[in-house]
Amino acid sequence: MSESVVHVSELTKVFKVPEREAGLRAAAKSLFHRETRDVRAVNAVSFEIGPGEVVGFLGPNGAGKTTTLKMLSGLLFPTSGEARVLGYVPSRREKDYLRQMTLVMGNRNQLQWDLPAMDSFELNRAIYRLTREDFVAIRDEMIELLDIGDLVRKPVRQLSLGERMKVEVVGSLLHRPQVLFLLTSHYMADVVALCRRVIVIHHGRIMFDGNLSGLSDRFAAYKTIEVALADGSSELGRYGDVLERDGDRVKLRVPKAETPRIAALLLSEQQVVDLTIEDPPIEDVIELVFAEGSA
Repeated sequence: MSESVVHVSELTKVFKVPEREAGLRAAAKSLFHRETRDVRAVNAVSFEIGPGEVVGFLGPNGAGKTTTLKMLSGLLFPTSGEARVLGYVPSRREKDYLRQMTLVMGNRNQLQWDLPAMDSFELNRAIYRLTREDFVAIRDEMIELLDIGDLVRKPVRQLSLGERMKVEVVGSLLHRPQVLFLLTSHYMADVVALCRRVIVIHHGRIMFDGNLSGLSDRFAAYKTIEVALADGSSELGRYGDVLERDGDRVKLRVPKAETPRIAALLLSEQQVVDLTIEDPPIEDVIELVFAEGSA
């Protein structure tokens, strides 16, 4: 196997958060003696990412996703543990490393708000000292790929969030980085389309690291059976929970362990025209993972 591009071992980040009681006396006291408490945002996480992998990094708000990616991009110094990306220690912020990575965050802009994106692209060219030939080639390729020829000539402030993220991605890729850290999507459809592997983090700890399909196998306690009947009037509640009915099509939720037996019963006892068995939607599985992590 090729050497890992991202190596993380027991990576931990603890923030010291000031706290005090309400009231004037407590405010005055805090001027001389400030009480703090430790908040462990990332707690001894470990994982490896190889060349060419597209990995979904999932978790609810406050799970530790942003803190982890900020440590990997060099914006935060770890409290303990080890992180290496492309063989570099990110917190050292060496120029050779910074030229080979990029971080896109949905709530931060790298492009000038009042200027067209094309002008900011030129600024990035100067910062990374790109030759005109290389710059124009990658710029035009990305603009065509994302179909944003009209957008890059408008001031960034006039773009919708989705349009702005497209031009932000182009700006981040102009210097041809080897690693892209992307913080933009809350849509599980994107994860399903792009990622074979997911890492799920909750309360600063990794709860799952593996194939997306394995997430359902591990955490989902049920499957759905969608059945089309010749006699659409049949009552199927005794086979499982009826999630929806549309004419002669019925969707049932059944315990995972019981799925083969219930499917066989449906086929033998009902006039079945079609039957499909599916895992629950990935959004539902993720909610189950988070619920387990909170228990």
